[in-house]
Amino acid sequence: MVDPVALSPRAREQALAAMGQGELDILVVGGGVVGAGSALDAATRGLSVGLVEARDWASGTSSRSSKLIHGGLRYLEMLDFRLVAEALKERGLLLRHLAPHLVRPVPFLYPLQHRGTERPYVGSGVLLYDAMARASGTAGGLPHHRHLSKRGALSEAPALRADALVGAIQYWDAQVDDARHTFFLARTAASYGALTANRTRVSRFLRQGERVVGAVVTDLESGDETQVRAKQVINATGVWTDDTQAMAGTRGQFHVRASKGVHLLVPRDRINSRTGLILRTEKSVLFVIPWGRHWIIGTTDTDWTLDKAHPALSSKDVTYLLEHVNSVLTTPLAPEDVEGVYAGLRPLLSGEAAETSKLSREHLVAHPVPGLVVVAGGKYTTYRVMAKDAVDEAVRGLDEKVPACVTHRVPLLGADGYVALWNARQRLAERSGLHVARIEHLLNRYGSLAPELLALVAADPTLGEALPSSDDYLRVEAVYAVTHEGARHVEDVLARRTRISIESWDRGVDAAPTVADLMAPHLGWDRAHRDREVDHYLKRVAAEREAQQQPDDLTADAVRLGAPDIIPVN
Repeated sequence: MVDPVALSPRAREQALAAMGQGELDILVVGGGVVGAGSALDAATRGLSVGLVEARDWASGTSSRSSKLIHGGLRYLEMLDFRLVAEALKERGLLLRHLAPHLVRPVPFLYPLQHRGTERPYVGSGVLLYDAMARASGTAGGLPHHRHLSKRGALSEAPALRADALVGAIQYWDAQVDDARHTFFLARTAASYGALTANRTRVSRFLRQGERVVGAVVTDLESGDETQVRAKQVINATGVWTDDTQAMAGTRGQFHVRASKGVHLLVPRDRINSRTGLILRTEKSVLFVIPWGRHWIIGTTDTDWTLDKAHPALSSKDVTYLLEHVNSVLTTPLAPEDVEGVYAGLRPLLSGEAAETSKLSREHLVAHPVPGLVVVAGGKYTTYRVMAKDAVDEAVRGLDEKVPACVTHRVPLLGADGYVALWNARQRLAERSGLHVARIEHLLNRYGSLAPELLALVAADPTLGEALPSSDDYLRVEAVYAVTHEGARHVEDVLARRTRISIESWDRGVDAAPTVADLMAPHLGWDRAHRDREVDHYLKRVAAEREAQQQPDDLTADAVRLGAPDIIPVN
């Protein structure tokens, strides 16, 4: 087991300084799940690696997914067996070995609406789904699917209208806190020697003739520039792929289209069910996903050509999701029941299909110019395969012989020892003075690194108190986010290190001043800087709430852009 490295402010400074010395084997651009996964893959092959992200880790698509680790049941209907089999294998690896502290099983109920052929049709698909998972050798111990009568289905999900189904099929998949998982990838990569720096933008690529030989990166916190030389550069910027490509003076061999997916959060008591739901829509499927004390309802699948950093959610999006879920609920949800919202952009490979829901979820890797590898497309669950393929392609451009990918055998930080600590959670609670529910919360977010947070609480017991209006999260988590997880701003803590921005009714407004006070001494903020951080966050929340009232994407986007980034990227 590797010793964990903290993504502290000092470590970031040292990483940027080290990137400017000598020549890296690989520089990865983009700190989402694929970029962080690529850095881990390369570092665990013994290569020297740099990883830079213009915003925050997971600030784009990788913190705004449906938070599912799944094979993609609907892709079976599209006969995309290879993608499903690949994703199911990855699901099992994450559940059993790579990240058991972050990935856990979740049941789904598929209501059947027609007698006759629907049950055997859906049942055969789910049977194949389970069989493919077992054939992968990484089934993860998930229960086998089961057929339910109408009465059995209503027992599992009393919230369903009796006239909305004739029976159901229940199956199991998995879910993850996508942002936390991405942080763990970046931090694990750093622990294996990768140099990592968020809030660091690639200003331009370095060239020798046609060859890309590195990049000039700008520390957006200080404005300092660093020339980073690298034998190979991997562009893993997701929906920004085409923009990054343009800096290399090439249009690339494929293009990426952005598809907006919208999600709503409602309190758990608004839907009386012991299981998640999967519902058919006219275009795709709709999930109702259990998420702690909440439900996540999503998603949409619509073309997006506006601001990529902050895709806005409109009243039209809210209405669409509520209408579809209300069609099967005994007690309909109202807009007032929505406590949080978020929208993310899927990077889909551009094709001939007119609708984004028909574009490919496969990924592609290309070498458009010497020294530059591009990886794009895919889905969250298969990030490790995408990273492997990207690094494999980059390795072909290196002179030395490089070992094969080993990330299928490299647990993320926090995985080793997690089960043993979970079994000892009552003892941990007694020793720390925290309620056992708090210990379970920490173990399910930090795994076997939870004792690092408990040590901070032991040194300062006030850190064991909950954040204002956000009872699920402790003050120590805001401190740890800065000292160990690379958080630089209040928004980083409230939107990604925790999920307060979508899980609290006030979306983190009440917690923001306390979080800023906890962060300030570790980042050297004076009172004016602290106040700017809080003011920025409050303006962000206000803009998102106002955008949510707008009738369409165009007006919602214009309103959301009224709250600019605290650190401008462009």
